[in-house]
Amino acid sequence: MKTFTPKPADLTHDWYIVDATDVVLGRLATQVADLLRGKNKPTFAPHADSGNHVIIINADKIALTGNKMGKELYSHSGRPGGLRRDSYAELLANKPERIILAAVKGMLPKNRLAKVQLDRLRIFRGAEHPHTPQKPVVFEISQISQQAK
Repeated sequence: MKTFTPKPADLTHDWYIVDATDVVLGRLATQVADLLRGKNKPTFAPHADSGNHVIIINADKIALTGNKMGKELYSHSGRPGGLRRDSYAELLANKPERIILAAVKGMLPKNRLAKVQLDRLRIFRGAEHPHTPQKPVVFEISQISQQAK
């Protein structure tokens, strides 16, 4: 039996849409990271870019568990004095896209391929998105937050 190595002609980039309403942040991030890497395909190889395009809608309705509303999200620009510190409660009200982006980025591998895969992620606050011509397939995350039940 020979090892299968995908060629560039074998790689396809499908479109998926994920509704983040009442989905726990960590569960959403793991599922989206797997889709971005292409781990749902039988032709997956860790060194090849077989990832998909993922659209996340309703980012402002995501569920945060535990005491995350009191915690802060740190980011640094790389320049002196460039440390940025925002609370999750403030980000959920103003920029919920940053919360999801940071969570998904942390679940991707730390290499050059991660930036290419992260560029295929599109996050929208509401239910509307401009990617309807691509005909994205709905990806259902069955486990929702316990507080939403």
